[in-house]
Amino acid sequence: MIADPEKVAAVVAVIDDDQGIREALDGMLRSVGLQVECFASAQEFLAKDDRDKFGCIVLDVHLPGRNGLDFLDDLAALHVTTPVIVISGFADVPMSVRAMKAGAIEFLTKPVRAMDLLAAVEAAVKRDCAMKQAAEKIAGLRADFETLTVREREVFAHVAAGLMNKQIAAALDLSEATIKLHRGTMMRKMRANSLADIVRMADRLGYEPPSLA
Repeated sequence: MIADPEKVAAVVAVIDDDQGIREALDGMLRSVGLQVECFASAQEFLAKDDRDKFGCIVLDVHLPGRNGLDFLDDLAALHVTTPVIVISGFADVPMSVRAMKAGAIEFLTKPVRAMDLLAAVEAAVKRDCAMKQAAEKIAGLRADFETLTVREREVFAHVAAGLMNKQIAAALDLSEATIKLHRGTMMRKMRANSLADIVRMADRLGYEPPSLA
């Protein structure tokens, strides 16, 4: 389990005020090749400047100061999307429901079975990798889009709306030859090979094409 190099490179944060449990979870996770950092409180974790490195958080509900459920609210307010696995020795249905609604991807009851925790961590790390890869792609698209001139962005919008060069030329009051030139430059800057590429890019960027009406 957890043999993928990408997953092994992930760092798992364990937040539990019980030193014995922290040590047990640390050993369990390291046994499958994961890197682990342990914290005795939510505040200790939030004091970290490099929280982006974590691929998963294993969180106890009953913590000193801000409890685990309050901590989930803190993460949401900070726009932290790292997957969280909640563990508790005193779980009930309302608690588990609140945890899941607050963004936890799994709720496990202590004593946690190693197989259950490792499976949950593997799923969480895989999800985090996918989210980070998607975010990197969006960031790259936004960077490419920022290189477009105002006119090229207008052409991008009309191409994403499905207009032909002749229609774009009429809409922008330019010659078709000029539109072809701008379109070619725009496609190169956006590293697009087809109309379908531009449509997908506009969708990923949340870009609203102009109305065709």
